[in-house]
Amino acid sequence: MSERRALLILHGKQALNEAVRAAVEGKRKQGWELAVRLTWEAGDAQRLVEEALASGFRKIIAGGGDGTLRDIAEALAAHPDEASLVLLPLGTANDFSRAAGIPLEPAEALEMLDVPPRKIDLGEVGGQIFLNMATGGFGSQVTANTSEDLKKVLGGAAYLFTGLSRFSELHAAYGELQGPDFHWSGELLALGIGNGRQAGGGHVLCPQALADDGLLDISILPAPQELVGTLKNLLSDGFGLDNMFVRARLPWVEIKVAEGLSINLDGEPLEGDSLRFEARPAALQVHLPEHSPLLGGAGSISRPD
Repeated sequence: MSERRALLILHGKQALNEAVRAAVEGKRKQGWELAVRLTWEAGDAQRLVEEALASGFRKIIAGGGDGTLRDIAEALAAHPDEASLVLLPLGTANDFSRAAGIPLEPAEALEMLDVPPRKIDLGEVGGQIFLNMATGGFGSQVTANTSEDLKKVLGGAAYLFTGLSRFSELHAAYGELQGPDFHWSGELLALGIGNGRQAGGGHVLCPQALADDGLLDISILPAPQELVGTLKNLLSDGFGLDNMFVRARLPWVEIKVAEGLSINLDGEPLEGDSLRFEARPAALQVHLPEHSPLLGGAGSISRPD
């Protein structure tokens, strides 16, 4: 069976994306056998991954935004070492792909098919997998409430626009975090539990996170009274008050949250007032650039235009 064979699972909204079509045709001309399947509703990604594995595909391409990547990564994580994942970032934010150094142009992204895969970690909470980050606080509300129409018009800037327009709704919320030799409690404005480095359209919450160290990076932005008044600058600078964060790197962390603290997982709302997050080391094979910032070393992070 040819190794130059892969299945692209493409978000249904990208079905008419001419750049993707051209990129697929380009790889076919290079001798790759590429099949394409579209998602339509919840559960399709898992079903299509199962079908791909049963059909002998050992490389699966996830074409879509961070949510699509998460769904496909979760499905693949149930079958360790059976197939590797190629990321084709087609969303508004593309936070994990940007931090990992994946090209955003479809033809260039598909060149990752020819790069050997590397094992990376995943995060897990309550049986759910996340590839990039769990976030809490005001930024989570912004991500969840940014409209699809606004994202089409403004791209990644839509998150900033929504955050500024909802400035009057800002409030801190109480959280308590506990991990190995780590404890923090208090009022917070933002929280990141990262396998990746950025979320919400380019807000760098966990700037030193590595996807292959077996650990989760924890970043907490406390809410002393004097800091609340600077949120407008915080949003416009992309969470630029880096020295205000409390940070840790842990194999697991438990968090108890009070009412008013929104949590989401790679952009999807997460329910629960007491949650345990764990790193799953080397849980997924992913085709990343050789010098990806997420692989064992620091590097620059690309922000949305």
